[in-house]
Amino acid sequence: MKTIVTVMALMLLAACSSSPQEDSAQPTALVTLATVGRQAVGETIRLYGVADSGPGERADLFAPIEARFVAIDAPVGSAVRQGQAIVRLTPGPTAMLDMAKARSDAQAANAAYARAVRMRGDGLMSDADVETARAAKAGADATVASLTRRSLTLRAPRAGYVESITGTPGDLFPAGTSVVAISGTGAIRARFGIDPALVGNLHIGTAIAIKAAGSSHAIPARLSAVDPMVDPQTKLATAYADLPAGPEFRPGETLTGEAKMQGSGDALAIPYAALLDDAGQPFVFVVIKGTAHRRDIVTGSSDGAVIAVARGLSSGDKVVVEGGTALDDGMKVRLR
Repeated sequence: MKTIVTVMALMLLAACSSSPQEDSAQPTALVTLATVGRQAVGETIRLYGVADSGPGERADLFAPIEARFVAIDAPVGSAVRQGQAIVRLTPGPTAMLDMAKARSDAQAANAAYARAVRMRGDGLMSDADVETARAAKAGADATVASLTRRSLTLRAPRAGYVESITGTPGDLFPAGTSVVAISGTGAIRARFGIDPALVGNLHIGTAIAIKAAGSSHAIPARLSAVDPMVDPQTKLATAYADLPAGPEFRPGETLTGEAKMQGSGDALAIPYAALLDDAGQPFVFVVIKGTAHRRDIVTGSSDGAVIAVARGLSSGDKVVVEGGTALDDGMKVRLR
């Protein structure tokens, strides 16, 4: 009996002695912290747009009749000289029917005029009848000329750049459709579409850094106009900035812009590196007495370095800025 009691006592002692080892095995993460405080938080607004000609520099070329798009001789962005071919068109099906009818009418009018002249010589028609037939012939010939002698090769009216081309080869244009826009060699401006909600944040003189598509070189500029009217197709308002002339920008070229806005000095802010996301819900880890706790937050404006927090944190909170992606709620942490 004494032997059994002794064995049980040893087993209980072994079990008690293993508990501290298990506690010491609890995972601990290494993190870097930052203190939540109040500061001025600006905002960087990214804009997308194109380079186009300044006021008075643009010329539009129209389809003179219903026409089908055949080919492009000078693509968007090309420098063109006066008279250079840009786009070639061919008569559309309705235009071809109009031409055939006009030719038939002209043929009939010419025959009627010739008949009137013969009959006048025989004394069977008056001079007034002959004049009426002559006028009808002239009108029919003029209609044929207007439909068949118009050039369907659209050419640059002056030296400049091809700013835009509507449609693609194979498209059918009604008569009067603007097919090509040509800009002059003078002023070029950037035209950006902007969210109507941001119109109040952008003003004439706002600094903006502009880049051409595929370029890493930003050109400093300032907004020259902000139009709050919303385009019915794009649902966007418009902002303009003057650009330097030269090879840096060509009309029709895609542009991006970054406008940095000044913020107020009373925003609760954290480093942008502290921000984490869970299916669209922004959150951070707050460290209290060596333990990380998840906090869902509502964010505000950001300048890329810091971000304002509208709800979820208090001034003086310690948030994780490095090591947060490896944390779980309630995990122990140590400072790096």
